[in-house]
Order: sequence, then C-alpha cells, then structure tokens
Amino acid sequence: MAGFIDIVCNVFTPEAVRENRTGVDEDFKIQVRMPPAMRPGVSIADYLKKMDKAGIERSLLIAVRAGDLRVRGSFEVPYDMVAKICREHPDRFSGLAGVDPTLGMKGLRDLEHSVRDLGFVGAHWYPHWFAMRPDAPQIYPYYAKCCELDIPIMMQVGHNLVYQKDRRLPSVAKPILLDQVAIDFPELALIGIHIGVPWTEEMISMCWKHENVFTAGDAYAPKHWPKSYVHYANSYGKEKVLFGTDWPVIDPERAVNEVAELGMKPEAHKMMMRENALRIFKKIPR
Repeated sequence: MAGFIDIVCNVFTPEAVRENRTGVDEDFKIQVRMPPAMRPGVSIADYLKKMDKAGIERSLLIAVRAGDLRVRGSFEVPYDMVAKICREHPDRFSGLAGVDPTLGMKGLRDLEHSVRDLGFVGAHWYPHWFAMRPDAPQIYPYYAKCCELDIPIMMQVGHNLVYQKDRRLPSVAKPILLDQVAIDFPELALIGIHIGVPWTEEMISMCWKHENVFTAGDAYAPKHWPKSYVHYANSYGKEKVLFGTDWPVIDPERAVNEVAELGMKPEAHKMMMRENALRIFKKIPR
C-alpha cells in the first residue's frame, strides 16, 4: 500500500471521550458540526475503515499533553495509550509525543523514552494550552532534544477556538514567532499546523524564508483553505506543505475528496499527501 499520510490525528475513541482526554466540550462539537452519533467517540476499528475509504495508509496519532495538569481543564493522552494502538496496528499508525514544558527534565526524559523505546516518530506541542510562545525559553530544551533525536516537532500556530466554554486560551503562536526558533535550530524541522489562520501569509513567509519550516493543511476543510495557501502548495511551496485532518475536526474522507477537487498538479498533490511526510518524518517505517 502506498497511500496518503495524515500527520495530524487525535485519539477520539469512546475510552478517550469517557476519560475526558479530548479537551473539547459539547459546545465545541456543535461548533465544528460534529454529527451527534460521532460525539461519544469512534473506535479504532471504525476509524481504520474511514482511513481505508479515504486511501490513507498511515495516520500519526498524538499523545497530547495539553496544559499544566495542575490547572483545571488541562488534559493528556498517555504515551502508553497511543503506543498500544501503534503496536496493534504498526502498518497504519505511528505516535507523536506530546510535550509539556512545565515538566522540566522529566518531560525531556519522557520525550526520549517515547522515541527510543516506544517508536514514536515526532513531537507535538500546543503553545496556547501553556500560554507560552513558540520562542519561549522553557521550550528550547525540547527543541534541542528533538535535534538530538532527529525528529521533527509540530505545533499549532495561528489562533485557537474555544474548546471548553469555562476555559478560554490565549492565541500566543503567531507564525512569525517561528522566525527566531528556525534561526536558533537550523537542523530542526518545525511544522506549523492548522495553516496559521488567520495569519496564513505569515506561515507561508516563514516556510519560504527558512529551509527547516513547514506547514500542514489540517483542521480546516480543504475547500475553505485560503487561495494563497492552495497556490503555495501547488507551486513554489510544494515541498513545504503536508496533509493532515486534525481528526475528529475534519473527516478523512471529506479531506481527501476536497483536496482532490482543488485541481492541484499531480506532482504537488503527491508531495503534499505522502512524499513530504516521508522525507520530514525520517522514522516513519518504510
């Protein structure tokens, strides 16, 4: 199988929903128009069927660490939960290690364990859940550890929505803030996910300026992607844009079908949907 690779996928199983490991409330599910039948969660078996229908070969599952757990409303998806899914379906899933900069050395050891022992292929962090900019000093040791482990790190850039009505998070990750990080860590692949909305032009400019900055078209239905973003992915940025869904925000079948309707050049489409991920995530099994 040589299908597509979804680099942004969340664990949205009934177990994760029951244990409040999704970070979203019912109001958010309504806001993103999630079908009522889907709201209690979707089993991995059923999600694999969605992947098959969409032609997605592999999804990168995030072991999310979203905020200091001492603060109400923060949550995490344990590394072991993601590792178990990956072990059961090694040809379909790979893990991404969520980063919690408040954990200090423990967090660095956890990140190393996830890659060396659990087989995770990259790191992920949410600046807004920690009210911490991408160039904050607390995250720099984690960037250095990613360099040491030879893995990329992705992060949400742009604004964020109201995931829980009783906790509103600040939008602290404008794409331009990757500028200094890219300069300080030229060997680190930095992936700004969620398109950078509403600062998409900034996201494109960072990708154009820095060889080690990339972006992913996830969390927004492709038919609503800004025209400049589609043009970038289809032309001089074809080596810089990766495919993602941010499941359960966007259904994989919808995402794949709407990308197909963008009219991209075959080479650019292939690079976004598969080849760029294989090049940047060096530890994805071939």
